Amino acid sequence: MPVYQYVGIDQKGKRATGMVDADSERAARFKLRRQGVFPTTLVPQGRASAPQKIGLSFDVSKFFNRVKVKDVAVMTRQLSSLLNAGIPLVESIEALTEQLENAKLKAILTEVREEVVAGAKLSDSLGKHPNIFGDLYVNMINAGEASGTLDVVLMRLADFTEGQAALRSKVIGAMVYPVIMTIVGFALLSMLLVYVVPKVTQIFEDMNEALPLPTRLLMAVSGMLQHYWYLILLGIPVVIFLIRKLMKTPKGRAWWDAKSLKIPLFGKLQLMIIVSRFARTLATLLASGVPLMNAMDITRNLVTNTKLRKIIEKTRDEVREGANMADPLIKSGAFPPIVTRMIAVGERTGELEKMLERVADNYDTEVDTTVSTLTTILEPVMILVMAGVVSFVVMSILLPILKMNQLGA
Repeated sequence: MPVYQYVGIDQKGKRATGMVDADSERAARFKLRRQGVFPTTLVPQGRASAPQKIGLSFDVSKFFNRVKVKDVAVMTRQLSSLLNAGIPLVESIEALTEQLENAKLKAILTEVREEVVAGAKLSDSLGKHPNIFGDLYVNMINAGEASGTLDVVLMRLADFTEGQAALRSKVIGAMVYPVIMTIVGFALLSMLLVYVVPKVTQIFEDMNEALPLPTRLLMAVSGMLQHYWYLILLGIPVVIFLIRKLMKTPKGRAWWDAKSLKIPLFGKLQLMIIVSRFARTLATLLASGVPLMNAMDITRNLVTNTKLRKIIEKTRDEVREGANMADPLIKSGAFPPIVTRMIAVGERTGELEKMLERVADNYDTEVDTTVSTLTTILEPVMILVMAGVVSFVVMSILLPILKMNQLGA
């Protein structure tokens, strides 16, 4: 059934906007009037944002109407609460659609509702929107439908989604300060070298004596920024482009993923985040009734590091042949011993999901501690680096002046 986006006036004379599903535009207008809304604009969904396009293919609305992970998590928790209260699925989706503020998510749920009314499975309908609902989400919904525990699975999904979003926010938040300091410091240093240093170093041009090495280095860098700044501006995007192109090749990506795990502090943090996500995802899928092989396939796709992804693939293949999950992970040497031992214990006792959840909880705590430590360390380190650069500039200028004074004396 078509979905229409409308703009109109309600019975109180206030502006009303939203989505409505109907067989035709005429039926949509009639349906809105019955709801007390008098539409002034009514267009099929997908054409409503056409006036905001710039040129032929650039759509401004997509930058302001994105579906965030938090939106999906909140929607999932609300749907779980409605189902747990005994409200049928179709009515729950309809009630949820009416209160959603995100227009894109609202349109998607309206389409999902119509498909469910027509007899489709909820998981199949959600699977048609992979950019919003990934494989993990769809497979867990499918398992919940098959086992009759959809409300429980939805609650687990909401917890998992919110936890992953919170973890991502912590890591990004920890990197904001260093990135801002680096950008501001580079900008200030560039201004200093381009505008201030040349004027000060003009007094050294008449000196017949050889300038100190730091001064010569400073003047060389300053001259390069003055006369070849355009090459630097062009070179930076070229280098970024080449690096990104290299990273898209299998060999380049594999090399970087292997080396990144060995970077001091950051490599350990990356490994903890991947292990936490691996354990949490696998535990959530298994607890929701997803078969182990399917769960490992989904988990593998969520791991971005190619080195660890290959290990998980090899583990999946050996498990399919009858091996334990812990043995291939132990042989790889990439996963921490405490993780593999807890997985081995979980397999022996039949409580693999609980052990995986404990692993995820432990590593979430370690990630929090490591992020806090990195934030604490990075702030003074950045200040010391900035102080060192400024000290170098000052000393490079003062050394010739002191030498001139000594010669004059």
